[in-house]
Amino acid sequence: MRISARADYAVRAALRLAASQDEGPLKAEAIAESQGIPHKFLEGILNDMRRGGLVLSQRGGNGGYWLARPADAISVADVIRVVDGPLVSVRGVRPPELSYTGPARSLLPLWIAVRANVRQILEGVTLADVASAELPPQVSALAENPEAWTNP
Repeated sequence: MRISARADYAVRAALRLAASQDEGPLKAEAIAESQGIPHKFLEGILNDMRRGGLVLSQRGGNGGYWLARPADAISVADVIRVVDGPLVSVRGVRPPELSYTGPARSLLPLWIAVRANVRQILEGVTLADVASAELPPQVSALAENPEAWTNP
């Protein structure tokens, strides 16, 4: 799985909004500056997140962006799907739409298993979890394995 810059920026922007839920709307410029995200790129991402129902916005001097739902009701998967589409695809195709023959036949269940594991992790972690630095135990356990931090 490859996490695009767009998905990374979207999650970071959503986390910034989650961390400031009590402060009122945040301007895109403030989010971009605090997270080191190019402002114009972030504007497009925030618009996708607004169309996807994850953020709300208001124009004007007191305007800005805020989460449409509480941070504990938005998963990391929700954010990635809104800006990048399916979590796992093979050549741009969702695994259930693929078919293989011969010795490659068992690739399909492998891709389905990869997708299931990615879903389990990203759907099981909310913005509130990440913003509070309290990841679910199963995610923390995976990240604590020293081999997870190395590139074979």
